[in-house]
Amino acid sequence: SFIGEESVAAGEASILTDNPTWIIDPIDGTTNFVHRFPFVAVSIGFVVNKKIEFGIVYSCVEDKMYTARKGKGAFCNGQKLQVSGQEDITKSLLVTELGSNRDPEAIKIILSNMERLLSIPIHG
Repeated sequence: SFIGEESVAAGEASILTDNPTWIIDPIDGTTNFVHRFPFVAVSIGFVVNKKIEFGIVYSCVEDKMYTARKGKGAFCNGQKLQVSGQEDITKSLLVTELGSNRDPEAIKIILSNMERLLSIPIHG
């Protein structure tokens, strides 16, 4: 099976089944792309039985290829990635994206979530 982000964004229905499925976003960061903001990627995932098996993200501007496989770790241009180990959220950097849904109910939820996040003494 195949699920394309651009098709879903255009309103096409997609149902994730147990079948092996490719999930592809050919322009991940469409808003960035449209506004010529240079952070765009090609994102590909492969799912079997509704569980992710591997993913690939190619950051075009940075020329970086991120790969990950279930049980095998994550890599950037072939070098293994590690999480920081930081456990104190006050020493973390908050990076968020608000999405494109401008439905009043969605906006309420987004703002409520942001309010909760911004009440934590974090950086960003």
